[in-house]
Amino acid sequence: MSLPSSSSTRPTFIYDTRGDWHATKVGDYLFNTRGEYVGFVEGGEVYKRDGEWIGRLSRDGRILRKRSERRRPFHTHPPAPPARPERLPARAPLPPMMAELDFSTVDVLDEDPDIFKRISDLRPDMD
Repeated sequence: MSLPSSSSTRPTFIYDTRGDWHATKVGDYLFNTRGEYVGFVEGGEVYKRDGEWIGRLSRDGRILRKRSERRRPFHTHPPAPPARPERLPARAPLPPMMAELDFSTVDVLDEDPDIFKRISDLRPDMD
């Protein structure tokens, strides 16, 4: 279900179950369709830029998690925002055929398409 982390610079496109393009993975970093840094992938686990875990990257380019899964603690050391890649694709190719999900699995981007646009309310306040 999860992809191994890759250091290649070949872009991987992130879609929701309907086939809408939400992000592009370059190396271990996620960029939205406008090229802004929105998150990172570590060992197949997907985090928002503030370190909040949101799910796992599936082989077909979706971010999935189990419905019953509890929230995880924040990533202790989220990476610094990377430099914007020189060449991000302007458009994504057609999405792959998506496998049907069972009731216990949630497509994170289908459930909350704006997840990368918000800072988590669960993050502790700075002192």
